[in-house]
Amino acid sequence: MHIHNHRNFNPIKFIPWIILGIIGAAALALVFGFVVMALWNWLMPEIFGLSHIGYWQAWGLVLLAHILFKGHIGHHHDRHSDRLSNRDEWKEKFRERFSHPTSHWENRDDDAPTDKSKGDDDAE
Repeated sequence: MHIHNHRNFNPIKFIPWIILGIIGAAALALVFGFVVMALWNWLMPEIFGLSHIGYWQAWGLVLLAHILFKGHIGHHHDRHSDRLSNRDEWKEKFRERFSHPTSHWENRDDDAPTDKSKGDDDAE
């Protein structure tokens, strides 16, 4: 059993990592905005005849897409737990279906027409 000694814990050691994380996130956000803007300005005017956009308009599109496709901006916890339960259900269904390699094909053979039914169609 390992006992942690909290007297040696120094939160000041984490400050550079927190600052580096904030700077890294800001840099990625900046780059992502420019990527969206560049892709829009390269493709959309050529394909659909739409006008060029600026950096903040590109970020507005990112935000709009997030709202439309992922739902609300906040309160992700409940949806996250729903997704996890759905994921567990799908995993269980997958395991049940493919636990026996031939069971999947045996079920399909029941639905397939037999040679006898094919011969009946040819007779008519």
